[in-house]
Amino acid sequence: MHASPLRLMGAEDERARRPIRVTARAQKRDPAEEFAYKVELWDEARAVVEQVLAVATSAAIAHAAFYAAAREFGERYVTLRHKGTIINRWNGPSH
Repeated sequence: MHASPLRLMGAEDERARRPIRVTARAQKRDPAEEFAYKVELWDEARAVVEQVLAVATSAAIAHAAFYAAAREFGERYVTLRHKGTIINRWNGPSH
């Protein structure tokens, strides 16, 4: 068995003294837009949202959550909303 090199950084290290940089995108982010995407599960009558299943900042993650919810709740009405506009919906089987 041989030891792998391990370096511990002290407070006096150069990297520890660098200020934390915040990206311009993070500085401009509006808290209301932080989770702009929502995956919603509606009641049986499709009249009211019963539960918000997921919220996301990324469109890709939101779509993945939507498709997972559509598979999990296949018989129910599921929507993917971006800032108030429904951009995708799963209607479930019609009876």
